[in-house]
Amino acid sequence: MTKLSVNLNKVALVRNSRGRDEPSVREAAETCLAAGADGITLHPRPDQRHARPADVVAMKELLADRDGLELNVEGNPFPEFMDLVLTTQPEQCTLVPDEPGALTSDHGWLLSRDANRIVPLIDQLKSAGIRVSLFMDPDLDEISIAQQVGADRIELYTEPYAATFGTPAQDEVFQQFDAAARHAQTLGIGVNAGHDLNLLNLGLLLTIPNVLEVSIGHALIADALRIGLSAAVGEYVALING
Repeated sequence: MTKLSVNLNKVALVRNSRGRDEPSVREAAETCLAAGADGITLHPRPDQRHARPADVVAMKELLADRDGLELNVEGNPFPEFMDLVLTTQPEQCTLVPDEPGALTSDHGWLLSRDANRIVPLIDQLKSAGIRVSLFMDPDLDEISIAQQVGADRIELYTEPYAATFGTPAQDEVFQQFDAAARHAQTLGIGVNAGHDLNLLNLGLLLTIPNVLEVSIGHALIADALRIGLSAAVGEYVALING
């Protein structure tokens, strides 16, 4: 069964805009978990414009005694990020090649170029007992290298799928993601997915067999403004389970 990890960066972004602890990222996490989410994702960037290191520590404490619920920390593996992850030891670390000033993640790893940088970092994380996922485009050759460098999983960067959903290009792009997921699975790599997934496009994506986890933030928080956070999580959980 596919798990739902709720990305709470947008809650942290609103909190940071007033310089206080409202809305509380921890309280939002508690609401999401109570509504059926399987875990929490945070993406602390170097500029700390949304999730901050203290949020990662707080989420690890919140999830510490909750069997089956996971913390996923994602980001570009700069030294400060690696120190944070190795200190807090989340269940999963998703390495993302975003630039420090990027508005949002917008591409996967080019491992044919970056493998030498990535291999020792993956080794560090796995030695600490942390599952490693790499943010990847649906490129079969690059995914093959993900297996070679020791990744446990990949997270397919689904913005191209979301951008073409409902257009004449939908079927062609969906088939690229389906092929990428199946290729990864034949190599023994688990498959996660995330970026711009929502209640409209998620159902088709989940016809791809054995997607282990979807990480959803922006759309879910936007839905929460309409119907409330607990109800929004409930709708995604129902869609995934259905």
